[in-house]
Amino acid sequence: MAYFLQQIANAVPVAALYAALAFGYAIAFAVTRRADLTYGALFAFAGQIFVLFADVGWNRLWLVLPAALGLGAAAALAFGLGAGLIAGRYVMRPLAFSSANAVVVASLGSLLVLMETARLASDTRSLWLPPFLHDVVVFWPNPAFPVALTVVQLVNTALMMALVAGGHWLLTRSYAGRYWRAVSEDREAAALCGIDPGAVYIAAYGVASLIAAFCGILAASYYGNMDFGTGLTFGVKVLFIAAIGGQTSPLFAALGAAGIGLMETLWSAYGPILWRDFAIFGFLVIVLVVTRREDHSLIRAG
Repeated sequence: MAYFLQQIANAVPVAALYAALAFGYAIAFAVTRRADLTYGALFAFAGQIFVLFADVGWNRLWLVLPAALGLGAAAALAFGLGAGLIAGRYVMRPLAFSSANAVVVASLGSLLVLMETARLASDTRSLWLPPFLHDVVVFWPNPAFPVALTVVQLVNTALMMALVAGGHWLLTRSYAGRYWRAVSEDREAAALCGIDPGAVYIAAYGVASLIAAFCGILAASYYGNMDFGTGLTFGVKVLFIAAIGGQTSPLFAALGAAGIGLMETLWSAYGPILWRDFAIFGFLVIVLVVTRREDHSLIRAG
């Protein structure tokens, strides 16, 4: 029982990360309805920039650890937002409202550019952050198997949950959220009402880039590193896990992604780890096929 409770506790930070990533992805996807791998690349790119500039601040500028981490976080947010706006404005926007296949190809190219930029900036070195906020908080002091999480896990979870809750409030209560909903529901009708769909798309892409960068910082602070190949892995995974909850509804996408995070953690605890990604992606493909068939049957019935 204690082992199961520990796995549930371990799943909470993973579920929060997936939920925040899916929430940001759905914000951009809702206004274009085009699959985009750039989002996962921005997540990994921001994490790598965070680690790189934190290393520069620590080893070259001789800053104390909090200042070095602050420098890395500021650089990651700035570079992540800048890269996202450039990709959204000059690469994705001309293609976003046309061919879906062109968006996929262009997003793959953007992913490769971001990953190679981060690799060259770090001289192909794998940089690691020193551990911090690693004190253990015990929830169930079982002498044989205590259930606990670290402080950094709790802080990351709280920040990501606050991000999703605050983002949902803004999308449903603010004027900017109304413009976003108008474009996501009917782009042409919104344009007839005086809303610029292109400007809303750029704004949505910028917000999604900020969320990806924020999540990249938190993930790198917990794991201590961001691998070069993480961009493609997370880009594909976020695309699938957001779809299970509804890619055009950020809150439902976040809830679906949280469920996948829980499932992935439990599989890692009780199933063969080598088959984890295959099982998760297989489950997602089955769910997507079934739901698409149900949607088509409803359309035919209507």
